[in-house]
Amino acid sequence: MVQLAPAPAMDEITFRSNTVLSDVHLYTPNHRHLMVRLNGVGQPVFLSQFKLLWSRDSQTELGAESGDHSDVHAQGTPPGSGCTDEGSSLSPGAGTTSREGAGAQLDEDGDLDVERRPRATSDPDPAEPPRDKVHPVVLAQEEDDGPGDEARDGSALGVIRIEHTMATPLEDVGKQVWRGALLLADYILFRRDLFQGRTVLELGAGTGLASVVAATVARTVYCTDVGVDLLSMCQRNITLNSHLAAPGGGTVKVKELDWLKDDLCTDPEVPFSWSEEDVSDLYAHTTVLFAAEVFYDDDLTDALFKTLSRLAHRFQNACTAILAVEKRLNFTLRHLDVTCEAYDHFRASLQALQRLPDSRLRFVVEPVEASFPQLLLYERIRQLVSLAVGSITHSFPGRSSDSRGSRKSVQGPRGFRS
Repeated sequence: MVQLAPAPAMDEITFRSNTVLSDVHLYTPNHRHLMVRLNGVGQPVFLSQFKLLWSRDSQTELGAESGDHSDVHAQGTPPGSGCTDEGSSLSPGAGTTSREGAGAQLDEDGDLDVERRPRATSDPDPAEPPRDKVHPVVLAQEEDDGPGDEARDGSALGVIRIEHTMATPLEDVGKQVWRGALLLADYILFRRDLFQGRTVLELGAGTGLASVVAATVARTVYCTDVGVDLLSMCQRNITLNSHLAAPGGGTVKVKELDWLKDDLCTDPEVPFSWSEEDVSDLYAHTTVLFAAEVFYDDDLTDALFKTLSRLAHRFQNACTAILAVEKRLNFTLRHLDVTCEAYDHFRASLQALQRLPDSRLRFVVEPVEASFPQLLLYERIRQLVSLAVGSITHSFPGRSSDSRGSRKSVQGPRGFRS
């Protein structure tokens, strides 16, 4: 006799999906997604271009002092399209992109055309009917290529090139580009004065898009996340866009920063670990933190806010944190309604941060209106939310009032001062 297990209660039913795809890549009309290489764990990697909307009379300098800052508005790019996917066929030592060569390997639907070898004839009496041997074609091997000739000669100063994956398991979502990261990068371009000549820190950098933009004005950018493969992709993107770095500065250091650990890893044997000099510089000079699209899991959200509080206590300067997230709506059986549970937990964590019982440090939260001029080509939807979190110090017993012992006020968003 077979005994059937009782059916679970309705509020215990969950639907799971092991694959996540960013809307930035899903809704890119009229563009082909071409693989440029395989990463260290065998995932296909793609290359996209994100266009900066600089006007000809812009007073902002970007990249090398002799760069020609021209208007780079997309000609023929559909409205709402934030990127163009570029397939690279990189031969060793060439350092250039051959779009025609890559296009010849696509079928009429835009799929990768797989090269097939002749039928195997080594076995005169095969047990099964002969079949074609399929050998996938990798458009470019994984090599530490620097920026191409186009980037080096200054003609790509209006374009950010980012390598990313297209669809990943949930634990690898940092390898994709998300709309919140585009909003954060756009805000950095708008508030260049907040980042000018500063030491800044990005938490959960993912592909490093926001850090690339911050490096156009900041003195030092600490670009942090976890996972060797993700950090390697991030380092590659920093190299691809090194020509955009601010003159006399714009140093980007890719480091591991695990929110679940209290201390930074300083073991020189560990990839992307911290040197003692970097740790000292981080704590002594950082005035801005920023993070985007890292509030999708409640446990990670809690860990991020604990890390934010811990870092603010160790910094010698008051700091401003810029946080960006897309408010995602989901229908849940538990509520039988459309809810934003991850976003609601994020807002509750912000409120808890403001109520922390601390005699020396408190936090002030203010929303950032997404009505500022758009300087990066992407779809700015109303679900995109950005907030500023400013740390304010009251007193520090035993500290002198010099520049090392006091925490200076840091200007945040317009009308907000921490």
